[in-house]
Amino acid sequence: MILCIRFHSGPELQGGGGSGATLPALVGLIEDISPAVQALPPDTALVDVRGAERYFGQDAAGIASVLRVRALAHLGTGCTIGVAPTPMLARMAARRAAPGTTLVVADDGRAIERFLEPGRVGELPGVGAATARALRAYGLDTIGKTAAVPLSTLQRITGVRMGRELYEKAHGVDRTGVATNAAARSLAAERTFSRDELDQERHRRALLSITEELGVRMRGTDQVCRSLTLTVRYADRSTTTRTRALPEPTAHSAALAGVAYRIHESLGLQRARVRALSVRAEGLVPAEHATHQLTLDPADDRARRIEAVADRARAKFGPRAIVPGSLAA
Repeated sequence: MILCIRFHSGPELQGGGGSGATLPALVGLIEDISPAVQALPPDTALVDVRGAERYFGQDAAGIASVLRVRALAHLGTGCTIGVAPTPMLARMAARRAAPGTTLVVADDGRAIERFLEPGRVGELPGVGAATARALRAYGLDTIGKTAAVPLSTLQRITGVRMGRELYEKAHGVDRTGVATNAAARSLAAERTFSRDELDQERHRRALLSITEELGVRMRGTDQVCRSLTLTVRYADRSTTTRTRALPEPTAHSAALAGVAYRIHESLGLQRARVRALSVRAEGLVPAEHATHQLTLDPADDRARRIEAVADRARAKFGPRAIVPGSLAA
């Protein structure tokens, strides 16, 4: 069985750190029970506990209880856990579970069908807003209705490849596994609002705070990223995820913020009640392997020199020693 553990982020928007900084420590606690752990920054981990079930003589739900107690006792962090036969189902269960609880999907065809049937089709991984709209136009708004449609019909609606993936996922088929140590290829951070937030300016402040943190973390390890992924979590706990490639690999906070702003603007969230924003820096590579296109703009060179000085100050006096002016209030 697979566990999907979503750790509860303590700090709010003004708190700065989010849960990304504590995820390695939380993963360390999990690895004492099972080495098959995949970190999904900023606040989630997948764990394959099939070996641990035999070793500890407990089922997956029992191991989930142990992990919950360990996270609370050692790090003061609560968690919500989904338990299921596959990573896809475990992640869906973790999203549906009430905060601080464990939701178990039994390894049984009928149980999986009952779990999937009432879910919105947009809950399936890889089903974006455009695909969901196309399916809803044919009355396929739930996973159960989608599963009842022949494969050929889904392929006519969404395309051959997407149609097959959708058909398999709607029937609970998941060909992925737990990719141990996958976190090394990405970094992420999240900001959770104290209330459902409509204010676009507060959204931008959150994105600036997140990209500043990611930039500092990448520069601290001499890495750059190739793309950014923005995830928006709404008041009803649904999410929207968008990825955009960077013009060039970078860890420059201003460049990261600019891309994050453009992704955010493209979503048209003027009326959306946003619960949290998270950004993942993906495609990490050593900074020495990346090239930077030189410009004739002295402001760009000056900004990078100031950034290097600020990083040295943070390393000496702490991460809050220097922050962008708009975040200082």
